Amino acid sequence: MTIRISSAFDSGNIRLTGILDDRITLEIARDKDSDFYQWFHFRALGVRGKRLTYEIGNAGQSAYPDGWPGYHACWSEDRVTWRRVADTSYDKGTLRFTHEARGDAIWFAYFAPYSMERHNDLVARIGGQPGVTLASLGQTLDGREIDCLTIGEGSKQVWLYARQHPGESMAEWWMEGALECLTDPADPIARSLRQKATFHIVPNMNPDGSFRGHLRTNAVGVNLNREWHEPTPERSPEVLCVRNAMDKTGVDFAMDVHGDEAIPYVFLAGFEGIPSLKDGQVSGYQAYQDALVARTPDFQKAKGYATAGKGKANLSMSTNQLAERFGCVAMTLEMPFKDNDDLPDAEFGWSPERSKKLGEACLAALHDVIGML
Repeated sequence: MTIRISSAFDSGNIRLTGILDDRITLEIARDKDSDFYQWFHFRALGVRGKRLTYEIGNAGQSAYPDGWPGYHACWSEDRVTWRRVADTSYDKGTLRFTHEARGDAIWFAYFAPYSMERHNDLVARIGGQPGVTLASLGQTLDGREIDCLTIGEGSKQVWLYARQHPGESMAEWWMEGALECLTDPADPIARSLRQKATFHIVPNMNPDGSFRGHLRTNAVGVNLNREWHEPTPERSPEVLCVRNAMDKTGVDFAMDVHGDEAIPYVFLAGFEGIPSLKDGQVSGYQAYQDALVARTPDFQKAKGYATAGKGKANLSMSTNQLAERFGCVAMTLEMPFKDNDDLPDAEFGWSPERSKKLGEACLAALHDVIGML
Protein backbone atom coordinates (compact mmCIF):
# COMPACT_ATOMS: atom_id res chain seq x y z
CA MET A 1 0.00 0.00 0.00
CA THR A 2 1.23 3.50 -0.84
CA ILE A 3 2.14 5.56 2.20
CA ARG A 4 -0.07 8.61 2.59
CA ILE A 5 0.33 11.50 5.04
CA SER A 6 -2.66 13.68 5.87
CA SER A 7 -3.70 16.36 8.36
CA ALA A 8 -6.98 17.63 6.87
CA PHE A 9 -8.96 17.06 10.05
CA ASP A 10 -9.80 18.72 13.35
CA SER A 11 -6.54 20.11 14.84
CA GLY A 12 -4.43 18.62 12.05
CA ASN A 13 -1.14 20.25 11.06
CA ILE A 14 1.69 18.93 8.88
CA ARG A 15 3.09 19.38 5.39
CA LEU A 16 4.64 16.44 3.53
CA THR A 17 7.89 17.33 1.77
CA GLY A 18 9.04 13.89 0.65
CA ILE A 19 9.05 10.09 1.01
CA LEU A 20 12.25 8.19 0.28
CA ASP A 21 12.22 4.49 1.17
CA ASP A 22 11.75 4.35 4.96
CA ARG A 23 12.25 8.09 5.51
CA ILE A 24 9.37 10.60 5.51
CA THR A 25 10.22 14.31 5.57
CA LEU A 26 7.77 16.84 6.92
CA GLU A 27 7.27 20.46 7.94
CA ILE A 28 4.94 22.06 10.47
CA ALA A 29 2.71 24.81 9.04
CA ARG A 30 2.64 28.23 10.68
CA ASP A 31 -0.42 29.54 12.46
CA LYS A 32 -2.46 31.62 10.01
CA ASP A 33 -1.19 35.22 9.80
CA SER A 34 1.51 34.44 12.36
CA ASP A 35 5.08 33.19 12.67
CA PHE A 36 4.16 30.81 15.51
CA TYR A 37 4.35 27.08 14.90
CA GLN A 38 5.17 23.97 16.91
CA TRP A 39 1.97 21.94 17.11
CA PHE A 40 1.74 18.95 14.75
CA HIS A 41 -0.95 16.29 14.34
CA PHE A 42 -1.13 13.96 11.34
CA ARG A 43 -2.05 10.49 10.14
CA ALA A 44 0.21 8.06 8.29
CA LEU A 45 -1.63 5.45 6.23
CA GLY A 46 -0.23 2.34 4.55
CA VAL A 47 2.35 1.78 7.28
CA ARG A 48 1.51 -1.68 8.67
CA GLY A 49 4.68 -3.49 9.78
CA LYS A 50 6.98 -0.78 8.37
CA ARG A 51 9.65 0.76 10.55
CA LEU A 52 9.68 4.36 9.36
CA THR A 53 11.54 7.48 10.35
CA TYR A 54 9.60 10.75 10.37
CA GLU A 55 11.68 13.93 10.14
CA ILE A 56 10.31 17.41 10.86
CA GLY A 57 12.90 19.54 9.12
CA ASN A 58 11.81 22.99 10.29
CA ALA A 59 11.65 22.16 14.02
CA GLY A 60 14.69 24.31 14.72
CA GLN A 61 12.90 27.47 13.56
CA SER A 62 9.73 26.78 15.57
CA ALA A 63 8.41 29.07 18.26
CA TYR A 64 10.17 27.25 21.11
CA PRO A 65 13.10 25.17 19.87
CA ASP A 66 14.13 24.56 23.49
CA GLY A 67 11.04 22.38 23.65
CA TRP A 68 12.56 19.66 21.45
CA PRO A 69 15.56 18.36 23.48
CA GLY A 70 14.26 15.63 25.77
CA TYR A 71 10.88 15.55 24.01
CA HIS A 72 9.23 12.33 22.76
CA ALA A 73 6.50 12.44 20.11
CA CYS A 74 3.03 11.08 20.89
CA TRP A 75 1.49 8.23 18.87
CA SER A 76 -1.80 6.34 18.78
CA GLU A 77 -3.39 3.72 16.58
CA ASP A 78 -6.89 4.02 18.07
CA ARG A 79 -6.91 7.78 18.88
CA VAL A 80 -7.84 6.89 22.45
CA THR A 81 -4.56 5.83 24.09
CA TRP A 82 -1.54 8.00 23.34
CA ARG A 83 1.96 6.74 24.09
CA ARG A 84 5.40 8.23 23.52
CA VAL A 85 7.76 7.28 20.71
CA ALA A 86 10.84 5.98 22.51
CA ASP A 87 13.11 6.57 19.50
CA THR A 88 12.79 10.37 19.30
CA SER A 89 15.75 12.70 18.84
CA TYR A 90 16.49 16.33 17.99
CA ASP A 91 19.65 17.29 16.13
CA LYS A 92 20.69 20.26 13.97
CA GLY A 93 17.18 21.69 13.79
CA THR A 94 15.43 18.44 12.85
CA LEU A 95 13.08 16.41 15.04
CA ARG A 96 13.22 12.67 14.21
CA PHE A 97 11.13 9.81 15.50
CA THR A 98 11.20 6.21 14.33
CA HIS A 99 8.32 3.81 14.89
CA GLU A 100 6.86 0.59 13.49
CA ALA A 101 3.08 0.60 13.21
CA ARG A 102 1.08 -2.54 13.94
CA GLY A 103 -1.95 -1.44 11.92
CA ASP A 104 -2.54 0.24 8.58
CA ALA A 105 -2.80 3.72 10.10
CA ILE A 106 -1.12 5.59 12.92
CA TRP A 107 -1.56 9.11 14.27
CA PHE A 108 1.23 11.30 15.63
CA ALA A 109 0.84 14.54 17.57
CA TYR A 110 2.81 17.03 19.63
CA PHE A 111 0.56 16.12 22.57
CA ALA A 112 -2.59 13.98 22.81
CA PRO A 113 -5.17 16.05 20.88
CA TYR A 114 -8.39 17.34 22.40
CA SER A 115 -10.71 17.73 19.43
CA MET A 116 -13.58 20.17 19.06
CA GLU A 117 -15.84 17.13 18.78
CA ARG A 118 -14.68 15.96 22.20
CA HIS A 119 -15.12 19.52 23.48
CA ASN A 120 -18.73 19.53 22.27
CA ASP A 121 -19.31 16.16 23.92
CA LEU A 122 -17.80 17.46 27.16
CA VAL A 123 -19.92 20.59 27.43
CA ALA A 124 -23.06 18.64 26.48
CA ARG A 125 -22.37 15.95 29.09
CA ILE A 126 -21.41 18.34 31.91
CA GLY A 127 -24.05 20.90 30.93
CA GLY A 128 -26.71 18.23 31.36
CA GLN A 129 -25.77 17.56 34.99
CA PRO A 130 -28.06 18.85 37.79
CA GLY A 131 -27.16 22.35 38.91
CA VAL A 132 -25.05 23.16 35.85
CA THR A 133 -25.78 25.96 33.37
CA LEU A 134 -24.23 25.95 29.90
CA ALA A 135 -24.14 29.29 28.09
CA SER A 136 -22.16 31.05 25.39
CA LEU A 137 -20.31 34.22 26.37
CA GLY A 138 -19.90 35.22 22.72
CA GLN A 139 -18.64 34.04 19.35
CA THR A 140 -15.21 33.72 17.78
CA LEU A 141 -14.18 35.18 14.45
CA ASP A 142 -15.01 31.85 12.79
CA GLY A 143 -18.43 31.84 14.44
CA ARG A 144 -17.78 29.28 17.18
CA GLU A 145 -19.27 29.71 20.64
CA ILE A 146 -17.22 30.50 23.74
CA ASP A 147 -18.82 27.92 26.01
CA CYS A 148 -19.05 28.65 29.73
CA LEU A 149 -20.27 26.20 32.37
CA THR A 150 -21.55 27.68 35.63
CA ILE A 151 -21.60 25.41 38.68
CA GLY A 152 -22.31 26.06 42.38
CA GLU A 153 -24.17 28.59 44.45
CA GLY A 154 -21.54 30.01 46.82
CA SER A 155 -20.51 33.64 47.20
CA LYS A 156 -16.90 33.23 46.06
CA GLN A 157 -16.53 33.85 42.34
CA VAL A 158 -14.08 31.37 40.76
CA TRP A 159 -13.04 31.52 37.10
CA LEU A 160 -11.21 28.64 35.41
CA TYR A 161 -10.29 28.96 31.74
CA ALA A 162 -8.02 27.07 29.35
CA ARG A 163 -6.52 26.88 25.86
CA GLN A 164 -5.89 30.52 25.18
CA HIS A 165 -3.03 28.84 23.33
CA PRO A 166 -4.83 26.11 21.37
CA GLY A 167 -1.87 23.78 20.88
CA GLU A 168 -1.68 23.32 24.65
CA SER A 169 -4.25 20.54 24.54
CA MET A 170 -3.31 19.19 27.99
CA ALA A 171 -5.18 22.22 29.32
CA GLU A 172 -8.54 20.89 28.14
CA TRP A 173 -7.73 17.42 29.43
CA TRP A 174 -7.20 19.19 32.78
CA MET A 175 -10.61 20.80 32.34
CA GLU A 176 -12.25 17.44 31.72
CA GLY A 177 -10.83 16.11 34.98
CA ALA A 178 -11.82 19.22 36.94
CA LEU A 179 -15.36 19.27 35.54
CA GLU A 180 -15.95 15.57 36.18
CA CYS A 181 -14.74 16.03 39.75
CA LEU A 182 -16.76 19.17 40.39
CA THR A 183 -20.01 17.58 39.19
CA ASP A 184 -19.53 14.28 41.04
CA PRO A 185 -22.45 14.08 43.52
CA ALA A 186 -20.49 11.67 45.73
CA ASP A 187 -17.34 13.79 46.01
CA PRO A 188 -17.37 15.61 49.38
CA ILE A 189 -14.79 18.19 48.29
CA ALA A 190 -16.84 19.03 45.21
CA ARG A 191 -20.03 19.30 47.27
CA SER A 192 -18.36 21.66 49.71
CA LEU A 193 -16.84 23.76 46.92
CA ARG A 194 -20.22 24.10 45.23
CA GLN A 195 -21.64 25.44 48.49
CA LYS A 196 -18.81 27.91 49.02
CA ALA A 197 -18.26 29.16 45.47
CA THR A 198 -19.81 29.77 42.07
CA PHE A 199 -17.57 28.40 39.32
CA HIS A 200 -17.46 29.93 35.85
CA ILE A 201 -15.53 27.52 33.63
CA VAL A 202 -14.43 28.14 30.03
CA PRO A 203 -12.91 24.85 28.82
CA ASN A 204 -11.63 26.31 25.54
CA MET A 205 -10.90 30.01 25.03
CA ASN A 206 -9.64 29.50 21.48
CA PRO A 207 -11.79 27.00 19.55
CA ASP A 208 -10.84 28.51 16.16
CA GLY A 209 -7.13 27.97 16.73
CA SER A 210 -7.83 24.52 18.16
CA PHE A 211 -9.69 23.38 15.05
CA ARG A 212 -7.19 24.99 12.67
CA GLY A 213 -4.21 23.19 14.26
CA HIS A 214 -2.57 26.35 15.60
CA LEU A 215 -0.02 26.43 18.35
CA ARG A 216 -0.67 29.81 19.92
CA THR A 217 -3.09 32.06 18.05
CA ASN A 218 -6.70 32.54 16.96
CA ALA A 219 -8.17 32.73 13.45
CA VAL A 220 -6.32 35.98 12.61
CA GLY A 221 -2.96 35.16 14.19
CA VAL A 222 -3.54 36.92 17.53
CA ASN A 223 -2.04 35.61 20.77
CA LEU A 224 -5.03 35.92 23.10
CA ASN A 225 -2.87 36.04 26.21
CA ARG A 226 -1.49 39.40 25.11
CA GLU A 227 -4.91 41.03 24.65
CA TRP A 228 -6.34 41.34 28.16
CA HIS A 229 -5.53 45.04 28.60
CA GLU A 230 -7.62 46.12 25.59
CA PRO A 231 -9.37 43.29 23.71
CA THR A 232 -11.32 44.20 20.58
CA PRO A 233 -14.10 42.56 18.54
CA GLU A 234 -11.86 42.61 15.46
CA ARG A 235 -8.76 40.96 16.97
CA SER A 236 -9.75 39.16 20.15
CA PRO A 237 -13.50 38.75 20.69
CA GLU A 238 -12.75 35.63 22.72
CA VAL A 239 -10.98 37.68 25.40
CA LEU A 240 -13.44 40.55 25.19
CA CYS A 241 -16.49 38.42 25.91
CA VAL A 242 -14.83 36.53 28.77
CA ARG A 243 -13.46 39.67 30.40
CA ASN A 244 -16.87 41.38 30.08
CA ALA A 245 -18.47 38.41 31.85
CA MET A 246 -15.85 38.59 34.59
CA ASP A 247 -16.62 42.29 35.07
CA LYS A 248 -20.25 41.36 35.73
CA THR A 249 -19.55 38.63 38.29
CA GLY A 250 -16.35 39.84 39.87
CA VAL A 251 -13.42 37.48 40.47
CA ASP A 252 -12.08 36.11 43.77
CA PHE A 253 -9.92 33.32 42.31
CA ALA A 254 -8.79 32.72 38.73
CA MET A 255 -6.71 30.02 37.09
CA ASP A 256 -5.51 30.17 33.48
CA VAL A 257 -4.52 26.64 32.38
CA HIS A 258 -1.59 26.17 29.96
CA GLY A 259 1.23 23.90 28.82
CA ASP A 260 4.93 24.76 28.60
CA GLU A 261 7.09 23.46 25.77
CA ALA A 262 10.49 23.49 27.45
CA ILE A 263 10.18 23.04 31.23
CA PRO A 264 9.60 19.39 32.27
CA TYR A 265 7.67 20.19 35.45
CA VAL A 266 4.24 21.32 36.63
CA PHE A 267 4.37 24.83 38.09
CA LEU A 268 2.45 28.05 38.70
CA ALA A 269 3.16 31.59 37.55
CA GLY A 270 1.73 34.47 39.57
CA PHE A 271 1.23 38.22 39.47
CA GLU A 272 4.03 39.54 41.69
CA GLY A 273 4.79 42.56 39.51
CA ILE A 274 1.34 44.19 39.34
CA PRO A 275 1.23 47.89 40.37
CA SER A 276 -1.37 47.49 43.15
CA LEU A 277 -0.05 44.28 44.72
CA LYS A 278 -1.61 43.59 48.12
CA ASP A 279 -0.30 41.43 50.96
CA GLY A 280 -3.53 39.42 51.00
CA GLN A 281 -3.10 38.47 47.36
CA VAL A 282 0.46 37.30 47.97
CA SER A 283 -0.45 35.25 51.02
CA GLY A 284 -3.42 33.67 49.20
CA TYR A 285 -1.26 32.72 46.24
CA GLN A 286 1.47 31.26 48.44
CA ALA A 287 -1.08 29.32 50.48
CA TYR A 288 -2.54 27.84 47.30
CA GLN A 289 0.88 26.71 46.09
CA ASP A 290 1.58 25.06 49.44
CA ALA A 291 -1.81 23.34 49.38
CA LEU A 292 -1.18 21.99 45.88
CA VAL A 293 2.25 20.67 46.86
CA ALA A 294 0.55 18.77 49.68
CA ARG A 295 -2.15 17.42 47.36
CA THR A 296 -0.06 15.97 44.53
CA PRO A 297 3.59 14.98 43.92
CA ASP A 298 3.13 16.08 40.32
CA PHE A 299 3.38 19.73 41.46
CA GLN A 300 6.45 21.61 42.69
CA LYS A 301 7.56 25.18 43.42
CA ALA A 302 11.31 25.11 42.71
CA LYS A 303 11.20 25.27 38.88
CA GLY A 304 9.28 27.81 36.80
CA TYR A 305 9.39 31.30 35.33
CA ALA A 306 11.27 34.27 36.75
CA THR A 307 9.00 36.77 38.51
CA ALA A 308 8.53 40.33 37.32
CA GLY A 309 9.89 43.21 39.40
CA LYS A 310 7.63 45.58 41.30
CA GLY A 311 5.30 47.37 38.90
CA LYS A 312 6.77 45.53 35.90
CA ALA A 313 4.01 42.99 35.28
CA ASN A 314 2.71 42.66 31.74
CA LEU A 315 -0.95 43.65 32.12
CA SER A 316 -1.82 42.32 28.66
CA MET A 317 -1.58 38.81 30.16
CA SER A 318 -4.70 37.48 31.86
CA THR A 319 -3.24 36.52 35.25
CA ASN A 320 -1.70 39.96 35.76
CA GLN A 321 -4.71 41.81 34.37
CA LEU A 322 -7.19 39.97 36.61
CA ALA A 323 -5.07 40.32 39.74
CA GLU A 324 -4.76 44.05 39.09
CA ARG A 325 -8.35 44.56 37.91
CA PHE A 326 -10.12 42.66 40.70
CA GLY A 327 -7.55 42.47 43.49
CA CYS A 328 -8.00 38.70 43.37
CA VAL A 329 -5.72 35.69 43.63
CA ALA A 330 -4.94 34.74 40.03
CA MET A 331 -2.43 32.33 38.53
CA THR A 332 -1.26 30.54 35.41
CA LEU A 333 -0.92 26.77 35.68
CA GLU A 334 1.71 25.23 33.40
CA MET A 335 1.97 21.53 32.53
CA PRO A 336 4.76 19.98 30.45
CA PHE A 337 4.64 18.82 26.85
CA LYS A 338 7.49 16.47 27.75
CA ASP A 339 7.29 14.63 31.06
CA ASN A 340 7.41 15.57 34.71
CA ASP A 341 11.06 15.00 35.59
CA ASP A 342 10.12 14.67 39.26
CA LEU A 343 7.97 11.62 38.48
CA PRO A 344 8.80 10.39 34.94
CA ASP A 345 6.80 7.87 32.92
CA ALA A 346 8.75 6.53 29.94
CA GLU A 347 5.72 4.99 28.22
CA PHE A 348 3.26 7.89 28.44
CA GLY A 349 5.22 10.97 29.58
CA TRP A 350 2.94 13.75 30.74
CA SER A 351 -0.44 12.47 29.60
CA PRO A 352 -4.17 13.22 29.37
CA GLU A 353 -4.77 11.02 32.39
CA ARG A 354 -2.25 12.89 34.53
CA SER A 355 -3.68 16.21 33.34
CA LYS A 356 -7.13 15.10 34.48
CA LYS A 357 -5.82 13.96 37.86
CA LEU A 358 -4.08 17.31 38.28
CA GLY A 359 -7.43 19.03 37.66
CA GLU A 360 -8.88 17.11 40.59
CA ALA A 361 -5.90 17.98 42.80
CA CYS A 362 -6.18 21.67 41.93
CA LEU A 363 -9.79 21.70 43.10
CA ALA A 364 -8.85 19.96 46.33
CA ALA A 365 -6.12 22.56 46.95
CA LEU A 366 -8.64 25.33 46.29
CA HIS A 367 -10.92 23.81 48.90
CA ASP A 368 -8.04 23.92 51.38
CA VAL A 369 -7.59 27.70 51.00
CA ILE A 370 -10.94 29.06 49.84
CA GLY A 371 -11.60 30.57 53.26
CA MET A 372 -8.62 32.90 52.71
CA LEU A 373 -9.93 34.41 49.49
